[in-house]
Amino acid sequence: MLYHPYPEFNGVDLMALLKLVPPENADGKLAQLYSITEEMFGAVPNNVRMLGVSPAVLENQLEFARYFRAHPTLSVTFLAMVRLLVAASTDSPYCEKLNTGMLAQLGVPANQAEALKGDPRSAPLSDKERALLTFVLRATKDPHGITAEDVQKLRELGWSDADIFDAVAHGARAMATNIIFDTFKLESDAF
Repeated sequence: MLYHPYPEFNGVDLMALLKLVPPENADGKLAQLYSITEEMFGAVPNNVRMLGVSPAVLENQLEFARYFRAHPTLSVTFLAMVRLLVAASTDSPYCEKLNTGMLAQLGVPANQAEALKGDPRSAPLSDKERALLTFVLRATKDPHGITAEDVQKLRELGWSDADIFDAVAHGARAMATNIIFDTFKLESDAF
């Protein structure tokens, strides 16, 4: 199981600014989406409950997650590192903790995940993956600073344009969800 849900009181997460529906109170489309989440992740964590405030947005996020979980070239470890480092750069404690936990389950100890925040080039990835990781981080911090030469270097390492695009899309989506979770004060799961 990847997550352990945060305790709730009367079906409302007391720490979030919005009312989150726990699985036992969900019905209709939201209940279906929670069921899919439970199958994918073993539980319905707070981030899913937050996105469930808008079932259409949650459905879109689950499709996004499904696509990346089966990505042909971007590893789950690489993607978790992208999310962790984007969360660290945007000071998003929920996503930092979540992705540190995910990385631990993937064999990256918490102290190594913490060290990545100071030096992403220390990531236990191939040189090819580290280059793409640092590119994504640059793109999320300074998209206007990316040049054709930067993209060409990634191509020369063997990344396709689709891989490069998907990696940046993943980082950009992580930034977007960080904004949502931080705006509405999403409380961390107890994992």
